[in-house]
Amino acid sequence: MSKSSDDRDQLSELLERPVRHFKRRLELWTHGGLEPEDWTAPRRWEETDQEDKRTRRRWRKEAREDRRSMRRQGEEEEDSNVIKRWWTDSSLLQLHPRLTRQHSFFMLNIHLREGRDLVIRDSCGTSDPYVKFKVGNKLAYKSRTILKNLNPRWDEQFTIPVEDITKPVTVKVYDYDRAWNDDPMGGADIDVASLDVNKETELKLLLSERGKEEYMGYVLLSCTLVPKTDEEKDQNRRQSKLFRRSMRSSESARKMKLQPWTGMVNIVLVEGNGLVPMDDNGLSDPYVKFRLGTEKYRSKFKSKTLCPRWLEQFDLRLYDDQSSHLEITVYDHDTRGKDDFMGRAEVDLSQLEKERTHVLEQQLEDGAGTLKLLLTISGTLGSEMSSDLANYTPNALLKNQIVHRYNVSNSFSNMTDIGHFEVKVFRAHGLQSADFGGLSDPFCVLELVNDRVQTQTEYKTLNPEWAKVFTFPVKDIHSVLEVTVYDEDRNKKVEFLGKIAIPLLRVRNGERRWYALKDRKLMHKTKGAVLLEMDFVFNQLKAAVRTVNPREEKLMKAEQKFKISIMKQNINRVSELIGTFIDTGRFIQSCFDWQSPARTITAFIVYLVIVWNFELYMLPISLLLVLLKNLVVAQIVGGFKKEPVEEDYFDEEEEEDDEDKDKTEEKKSIVERYHAIQEVCLTVQQGLDTVACLGERVKNTFNWSVPWLSTFAVIVLVIGMTVLFYIPLRFLLLAWGINKFTKKLRKPNAIPNNELLDFLSRVPSDNEMLQFRELRPDIPANTSTTKKKRS
Repeated sequence: MSKSSDDRDQLSELLERPVRHFKRRLELWTHGGLEPEDWTAPRRWEETDQEDKRTRRRWRKEAREDRRSMRRQGEEEEDSNVIKRWWTDSSLLQLHPRLTRQHSFFMLNIHLREGRDLVIRDSCGTSDPYVKFKVGNKLAYKSRTILKNLNPRWDEQFTIPVEDITKPVTVKVYDYDRAWNDDPMGGADIDVASLDVNKETELKLLLSERGKEEYMGYVLLSCTLVPKTDEEKDQNRRQSKLFRRSMRSSESARKMKLQPWTGMVNIVLVEGNGLVPMDDNGLSDPYVKFRLGTEKYRSKFKSKTLCPRWLEQFDLRLYDDQSSHLEITVYDHDTRGKDDFMGRAEVDLSQLEKERTHVLEQQLEDGAGTLKLLLTISGTLGSEMSSDLANYTPNALLKNQIVHRYNVSNSFSNMTDIGHFEVKVFRAHGLQSADFGGLSDPFCVLELVNDRVQTQTEYKTLNPEWAKVFTFPVKDIHSVLEVTVYDEDRNKKVEFLGKIAIPLLRVRNGERRWYALKDRKLMHKTKGAVLLEMDFVFNQLKAAVRTVNPREEKLMKAEQKFKISIMKQNINRVSELIGTFIDTGRFIQSCFDWQSPARTITAFIVYLVIVWNFELYMLPISLLLVLLKNLVVAQIVGGFKKEPVEEDYFDEEEEEDDEDKDKTEEKKSIVERYHAIQEVCLTVQQGLDTVACLGERVKNTFNWSVPWLSTFAVIVLVIGMTVLFYIPLRFLLLAWGINKFTKKLRKPNAIPNNELLDFLSRVPSDNEMLQFRELRPDIPANTSTTKKKRS
C-alpha cells in the first residue's frame, strides 16, 4: 500500500503539470508575449510531449489497478479526492483569458422572481418558504418569508459582490418555523463562470437535497454578471467597512445606552373587521403579530370572534439600517397544534408623515378582512428634522394663513377641521432621579385625545433639553393636552416621572412658562417642571357646533379598578348633591309651616306674581339671571384667589408600598370574596361617579368655571328666550318631533345623541378642576424663566 500511495502522489503531480503550463502561458499573454491563438490545450500537450504521454499511460494503468484494489478494501474515497482535485484545477482552463485579465471584481445582480411546486413541510399541507444566498460560508442575502404558499412570488432584486467567479453561489430554500429550527426545502448552485457578461440570464434552478432523489420544485430567477474596475472594487470595500463600522457603533451605542434609533413607531391596535373564520364553529380566535426589522410584537388573542377589539398600545424602534416596511400578520390561536394563518399586510412607513398620528384602515391581502390602527412615527433625532426647534423660524405669512383659515368667513367649510394647535417643548428642570447614579434618561410624551407624539430621549440628566415643536389638528376645543415625562429603561420599559394636563381653552398664546409636574392622578405635586410655549387658533362657530355633538372617545384609558377610597369619595359627592336638594325642600317646607312669618309672606307674594304673569320665555330669563349673578360673583372673588402652593412632594411609592403591604396581609378567603363582588362594586362606583359628575357639571356651568362654555350657554338662552317669545310652543314641539323622527332617514350613519348631555360633557367636574389646576413650579432664580410674550 505504501508503493501505491507514492504512485498516486506522482500521478497527482503529473496531472497538475498542464495547469502550471496554462498559468505560465497566461502570464506571458498578459504581458504581451503570446496571443490567445498560440495557446495549447492539454490534448496538444499529450501530442507534443511523447515522454509525458507514455508516462501518463503507465501511471493511469497502475492507478486503475490501485482503484480496483482500493474498492475491494473500501478505500475508494481517497482516490476520488485525487480525481476531484484534477478536475477542479483543470476547470481554470475553461475561463475566458481576456475577462480574467481585464476584471478582478464583479457584481452579480439577481432578480429573485418566484418558486414553483415547492415541497410541503407543515402539517397543514403548505410551507412558509424563504431563500438564502451564500458565497462560500458567508450569507449574502436572505429573502422575506411568504406564508402558507407552495408557489411563492418574492419579486426581490439585490446585488452580491463576487471576487472569485469560480466559486458558485449557493441557493437554499427553507421553511420558516416559529418554535423549531427551519426545515430545508432543497437547494441549488449558480455557476457564475458560465454567465455571460452584462447580459441578463434567465435561470431555472431545480431544487434537490443530498442523498434524496425526490422532486422538490424549482426557483425562477434572472442573473446579470457586471464586471467592475479596481477603483469600483475599492469603493465597494470602503462602503462595506463603513456599513460594518456603523453596525458596530450602533451596537455599542445600545450597550452604552445612547439612542441609536432614528424614531419610535407608536401603534395602537384598535380592532379588526370581517376576518376569516378558521374554526369549526365559523369563528376564530385572532391575534396579530407585528414585525419591523428585528423589532417584534404579538397581541393578545380574542376568543370566538371575527370582529375583535384589542385596544393595545406598543412601540417599535425604527433604525436607519433596517427596513421601513411594517409586516402585519394575523393568526388564529389554537390550543393544540400550530396556529392557523389568517392574513397579512404590509405598511411602508417611509410614505407616512412623521410627528403625526395616522388612522389606518389596513386591508389584509386576498380580502381577508381589515385592521384599524393608530400609527405615529415620533421620537425622531437629528437637526434636519422639521420638528426640531433649530429648524423652526417664525413665519408671519404662514401664521396669517392659519388665522384666515379659521376665520368666521370660513365657518362652513370642512366642519371637522376646527383649529390648529402648536406646542413647543423646550426643556425640563429638576426631575426625579430614576437610575442608580442619581440621574434619569427622560423623554416627553404629548397626547391630545388619540393623537400622540414624543420627544427624543436625553440620557444621564435631570435637566433635559428637547427643543421640539409639534402641531396637532384640533377636532374639539374642549380637549385636554396631557404632557407626561418618562424615564427610559432597558427592554422598552419606562418609569413615570411626572405629568400635567392643560385644557386647550386655558392656553395663553405665545406665552413661554414653566408648568409644575404632578403625580399620576394629577392631584399632588411631584418633582420637576416643564417649559412650554403654545399657540391655539380655532373657529368659533365650528367649535360651537362641535360642542353639542358627541365627544371623541379616547381609546387608550387607564383601567378602572374598584377601591374603597374612591367609593367613599363618590358617595360623599352624591351626598352633597342630594343634600342640596334636601336643603331646598326644607326651605320650601319651612315657608309652608310659617316658621318665619316674614319669609312665608314674602315667598307667598313672589309665588302669586310669578304664577299670574308667567310665560314660557321667562324660564330662560331666570336661568340668565342666575348666570349673570354668578358672573359678577366670580369677577369679584376671582381677584382675591391665590395660586395654589404645595410645599411637600407627594411620594407615590409610599402609597404603592402601603397597598402592597395591605394585600399581602389579606387572607385568601377575603381575596376570593373581594374578587367575587368586585365587578358589582365597580359598577356601583362608576354609577355614583356619573351622577356626581352630572350635578357638578351643571353647577360649574353656572359658576363660570369655563367662561367660553358659560358664554355659549348665555347665547343659547337668549336665542331660546327670543324664539319662545315669538313662536308658539306647539310649533316648537312639532319641529322637534319631526327632527327626531326623520334624523335616521336623513343621516343613516348619525350617532344618537342628546345635545344637552353633550354640552355638559365638555364642562369639567370638580375632580377634573382639581386635575387642571396649575401649581407653582420650583424653579431656581438663576434659571431663565419665562414669561416672554410674542407680538
